[in-house]
Amino acid sequence: MAQSKLYPVVMAGGSGSRLWPLSRVLYPKQFLCLKGDLTMLQTTICRLNAWSAKARW
Repeated sequence: MAQSKLYPVVMAGGSGSRLWPLSRVLYPKQFLCLKGDLTMLQTTICRLNAWSAKARW
């Protein structure tokens, strides 16, 4: 039986009004470092990498 593949999609949009004044039009919320040295987008990608490595094996 053929194995189906999963492709994660990161939804990284919106105005970020709840994070104002940290988040602005020219500095969107997904590029903020809220905890540690990684941005919110980088943190999400790291979580996906950990998940996909487990799913492969």
